[in-house]
Amino acid sequence: QVQLVESGGGLVQTGDSLRLSCTVSGRPFEIFDMGWFRQASGKEREFVAAIRWSAGDTGYADSVKGRFTISRDNAKNTVYLQMNSLKPDDTAVYYCAARFRSGRLSYNANDYAYWGRGTQVTVSS
Repeated sequence: QVQLVESGGGLVQTGDSLRLSCTVSGRPFEIFDMGWFRQASGKEREFVAAIRWSAGDTGYADSVKGRFTISRDNAKNTVYLQMNSLKPDDTAVYYCAARFRSGRLSYNANDYAYWGRGTQVTVSS
């Protein structure tokens, strides 16, 4: 059984940084492309960032490009989301997701088979 566990969320102020982590268990981590999504209160879940299994290809939503960085450590079965210059609009529950690796990145939540429970990020103004 594949399990994803996020950590690293919290309450920060505008301009601060946070690093989210997501550890995967149950299957070899290298078989997965990984993604981060978020859902703000009253809004639909949206794509944030994705990384292919080899870490050779990454993609970002326009709203976070230049501020957030996705990375992975296959030896630790962990994917990270470094979030800098946080804004109140970044407030949301952040979810880690996994899909079996393929030839392209996916920004579509429907392509991801496995999900974590989420971690809350709150940015105060």
